Amino acid sequence: MKKLVMAALGGTLAGAIVSTQIAGPLIAQEADAKASVYEQLDLFGNIFERVRAQYVEEVDERELIQAAINGMLTSLDPHSSYLAPEDFDDMRVQTRGEFGGLGIEVTQEEGFVKVVSPMDDTPAFDAGIEAGDFITHVDGESILGLTLDEAVEMMRGPVGSEIIVTIVREGEDEPFDVSIIRDTIKLTAVRSRVQGDTVVLRVTTFNDQTFPNLEEELAEKVEELGGMENVNGFVIDLRNNPGGLLTQAIKVSDAFLDKGEIVSTRGRAAEDGERFNATEGDLAEGKPIVVLINGGSASASEIVAGALQDHRRAIVVGTKSFGKGSVQTVMPLRGDGAMRLTTARYYTPSGRSIQSLGVAPDIIVEQPRRRPADEENEDEPRSEANFSRSEADLRGSLSNDSLSEDERKQFEAEELKAEEAAKLREEDYQLAYAIDILKGLSALDPAK
Repeated sequence: MKKLVMAALGGTLAGAIVSTQIAGPLIAQEADAKASVYEQLDLFGNIFERVRAQYVEEVDERELIQAAINGMLTSLDPHSSYLAPEDFDDMRVQTRGEFGGLGIEVTQEEGFVKVVSPMDDTPAFDAGIEAGDFITHVDGESILGLTLDEAVEMMRGPVGSEIIVTIVREGEDEPFDVSIIRDTIKLTAVRSRVQGDTVVLRVTTFNDQTFPNLEEELAEKVEELGGMENVNGFVIDLRNNPGGLLTQAIKVSDAFLDKGEIVSTRGRAAEDGERFNATEGDLAEGKPIVVLINGGSASASEIVAGALQDHRRAIVVGTKSFGKGSVQTVMPLRGDGAMRLTTARYYTPSGRSIQSLGVAPDIIVEQPRRRPADEENEDEPRSEANFSRSEADLRGSLSNDSLSEDERKQFEAEELKAEEAAKLREEDYQLAYAIDILKGLSALDPAK
């Protein structure tokens, strides 16, 4: 009995020693960490008071606090930031599809302001701003060293006013100035056209109107072609689409998928992760799809491209996308402001993160830069397309009398289509390539 008591006492003593040796240091470390945080906050308060009292000019205390908060958030990554009340209002207006400005989506890369993409039919687009351009000066004043919000603030101004931005572009030897007139930006989320037997859906942004517009435009163009049986496929053009609402990216992906994962998000804690799955129903009714992307396709655009690519529902054509694979949550704060905080990374159905890597196209197709007319060399030899001869051009050649009038009209219609396709290659080589893929797939369809 004495042995049992001694053993029990020994066990208790050992437990006390272990808890003292292990738990004690942990509690001490936790206390030290808290003390360190309070010391840093005390240091901040001290600096704030000195700036307020001793800076060479009088300062706005509210602006000082906002700058401190924004500095903390922007030190995390390029997409986290503080939204002052007026900025928060601007953001909410943009998601509804109409706002004032230049029409460019920008980010910050190693201290430089970089254009993610110009938005279609906006002042920046019309002025020739391209995805990948770096903006170094605004109205002759350098923006190097400014935060992204400060640089954007410099680019804002009244509708109708002029702004001159200095651009550094890959392939150009010297920086150059571009004049842009600010205007009200009205974003049409989805525009459509019929090209031959193909329906082209140009998705410019992901706002509240994207999916409803897509559904409406698709149905209208299919009806224009006389029904789905006359459609050889769809092109979803996501080039220079800077992204937008995650919910809309999920809806657009779901529109062409019957089942399976669309995208998953993974945060810091395992329980914060989410997975979004497709529901039954394919607006394209199984017709082949080509998705067009480029370096200006970011965020929500990459979710759609990645989902359709991983499910082998679409062929992705173009150049590598931007590579923004993080999710920002906008959290309203007291005083009508908000905090935009990166809270998760998103992953395509196959489990790949495209953060900083982008979506790689299945077929890489570069868009040739078109030379201005005054740069074209008139002395260049004419191409085969401009100088060609056939049997019909020979003097005294026999005519083809085996064709009926209907067959002749069909031949002429096909010839006209071929001419339109050649013209499209001059205007938009990537789109023409995508349409050619659909033509090829349609030609191999045993049902036809």
